[in-house]
Amino acid sequence: MALSYCQTIADVQGRELTVHGTTAFPIACYFDDLQINPVPWHWHDELEAVVVADGTCVFTVGSQKHTLQKGDGIFINAGILHSVSEIGNCHLHSICFHPRLVGGSLDSVFWQDYLQPLIADISLDCITLSSSTDWQQNCMDSIEEAWQACVAEKSGYEFHVRARLSLLIWLAASHRPLTKTVPSEKSLRDGERIKTMLQYIQEHFSEKINTSQIAASALISGSECLRCFRNTIGITPIQYVKQYRIRRAAHLLTSTAEKIINIGTQCGFQEMSYFAKAFKEIMGCTPSEYRRRNAMGDSESFQASLPDC
Repeated sequence: MALSYCQTIADVQGRELTVHGTTAFPIACYFDDLQINPVPWHWHDELEAVVVADGTCVFTVGSQKHTLQKGDGIFINAGILHSVSEIGNCHLHSICFHPRLVGGSLDSVFWQDYLQPLIADISLDCITLSSSTDWQQNCMDSIEEAWQACVAEKSGYEFHVRARLSLLIWLAASHRPLTKTVPSEKSLRDGERIKTMLQYIQEHFSEKINTSQIAASALISGSECLRCFRNTIGITPIQYVKQYRIRRAAHLLTSTAEKIINIGTQCGFQEMSYFAKAFKEIMGCTPSEYRRRNAMGDSESFQASLPDC
């Protein structure tokens, strides 16, 4: 079954480590339980389409927050910085797919008339989807049908998936606002600075790092660094460092058999008491409890959490 929990870990460019699908079929579907795995700040070259299956969550895309409830959805453009947090027992049906799955070759009409204008539109970071608007409901129907087809993997499902995502792209491209709100040079500059600073953090999170070092990576002052983080992400650089370290530790706890004390050290925590305190503050339980509850090998509990398809 082409479905898994989402484990969002970014590489040294700030992109996800997760490979979404294969070269032959560049798409991956995820069942996101935000109570177990909130989605931290990241970005990727793939397009992302999501339907909220249960509960309520907040998608933060760039500097904008979007509260979504069961039955809502969102389409996120390529290369856009975003994160997701839970408000109440939220599950998501998520699809990440490379534009070439729908666009084909660069000289095709699909790429030139629909995909390229959509991806290149700097005013379009995302489209929120609501059942109260017919074309947006059609978008969500397409997302859900593609997701379910990937779950079932019946013979020829790839054609059905590509057809539904093609309709999604056509709807998104044809309903782009005629009057565009182009981001200011300042916000675009802040976005690029944040990506650079996140890259630095992700390269050096296991070391001792401070705000001055993070700021220097983007050739800005410490005060400017603080402003960029607060305006774009809503927290300080050091708060982000702590959160990132905890997310990396959580990933290692559920994907390896490494000793907890070694995981803490690898993730930049020199004192185990502080590691345990910070982990419980962010994840709501101790590292050992988290490992017991969320072991990736627990396939039976994962299967039980899936909807009937």
